[in-house]
Amino acid sequence: MAAQTDNQWSPGRGDDKVTLMPSPVVEQLLRELHASLTLRKRPEDVARLIQDLHAAQGTALDAATEAALANAAEHSLRNLWHGYTSMLEEFARPVGAQRQLARAADLFTCVPELPGSAGDDPARIEAVIRRAGEEIGRSYGQNDFGTDRLNRVERTAAGLGAISKRQYNKRFRLLRRMEAKLARLIHEQQRREVTMTGKGALAHALPYELFAADVDSAAFIAYMTARGYMRSVFTNGRQRQVYDEVAKALFQRLRDAPERTCWHAVAYVHPTAEVLARTPEEDLTQLLVRWNRFLRQVADLLEDAWNRHPLERDTMIVRRGDDSSTWNQAAQAWNTARAHWFALLEELGRHEILDRVCPGKVPRLMAADVAYWHRMSGGGLHPDTYVWAELPLPWEVLRGEKECPRSLVEAACARHRVDPVAGAWTAPRPTAEAVPFRRTPELVHGVAVADPLMAGALRSAGVFSGKDKRAAAQEWL
Repeated sequence: MAAQTDNQWSPGRGDDKVTLMPSPVVEQLLRELHASLTLRKRPEDVARLIQDLHAAQGTALDAATEAALANAAEHSLRNLWHGYTSMLEEFARPVGAQRQLARAADLFTCVPELPGSAGDDPARIEAVIRRAGEEIGRSYGQNDFGTDRLNRVERTAAGLGAISKRQYNKRFRLLRRMEAKLARLIHEQQRREVTMTGKGALAHALPYELFAADVDSAAFIAYMTARGYMRSVFTNGRQRQVYDEVAKALFQRLRDAPERTCWHAVAYVHPTAEVLARTPEEDLTQLLVRWNRFLRQVADLLEDAWNRHPLERDTMIVRRGDDSSTWNQAAQAWNTARAHWFALLEELGRHEILDRVCPGKVPRLMAADVAYWHRMSGGGLHPDTYVWAELPLPWEVLRGEKECPRSLVEAACARHRVDPVAGAWTAPRPTAEAVPFRRTPELVHGVAVADPLMAGALRSAGVFSGKDKRAAAQEWL
């Protein structure tokens, strides 16, 4: 489906057909919006890009969409006098193996100089390790410094007699460190993907060609993703909802032109019954397979975190030694993937799967001070925590070690007076109602600060970090 663009046409060959091609300006703006799917741009700044996109097209927006975008874009960085935010505008990227590859190129004759991008590519790093290992008679995975090294006789037999023991050891140690670095890089890249998926579903994996198939679809996806990527606020209430009045206005444009909308792309981030009903079944099946694979990947992360330090299931309050960051990232990703999986099963009519396998939701760990805040304000543990504590662990269910049918989940919900449908325990999430747009706050360790310059100073001083930084803070203040 071709993107709507301004008047730039190219004639077809041998007939009277013409092909609508995007202008350079529209193409650039679509590329910027697509790049935002892997960044953490403020929704206000994405709204401004959407305004620019429609202006470049010469598209006349309806009054509701124009007003909603104007309200959001008013607070974009381009419209603020300081044009600055203290918040990082991308997800933390793992440190690559560029330094190790450069060192390998110095020590091994078979390793060429590689571009910087190779240090972020696990496949290329592994290929270098294997190839360099052959040069010193070492196989991949032979990392024991006491038993896997070659002695003098073995080095001579392998044609390494010209290399001193010291030089041989130097090369062996480098390859051993590179394997350890590769394992860390793969793990951190996986965690980054899990974090992005938990907040923005599969937006980061959306191919540009599919994303740009329709301009209105691209605008909605980019804005929804920016909203999903917003950071959590330190509060004892609900976090800000993703679907707001700007998203509602953008989605209404898709409803008004359903034949032009790329519903497949929208299903990557917004799996409502209305969207999935308009998506071809083969595309739904592909998404179902993808989410099923991702659920298993996240279940492995949850199990690993659990095995390293089992959690207090009855309260889900952080204790000393808990890896709350890894658990909460994986828990959010699990719940997002599970919600999409449930919605796809519902649309494809495969309800019988949940009758047999209905894995539960996974709650995030709560800091002790937030739990205390809940109690002091008259609240308590969320009822979902009690349901979670009674059900088999997700990885046990996916591996078939324990049974968790729909009936078991419904019984646990009934005991704790939780609606299994409205609570999304046995059914897809209910369709969200649009909330009013609110400005993106500047956060310092989750605490909202009005001024971005002050937020940067407070963060540098370590305020709200839980550490004693009062002396440093006084210097800044």
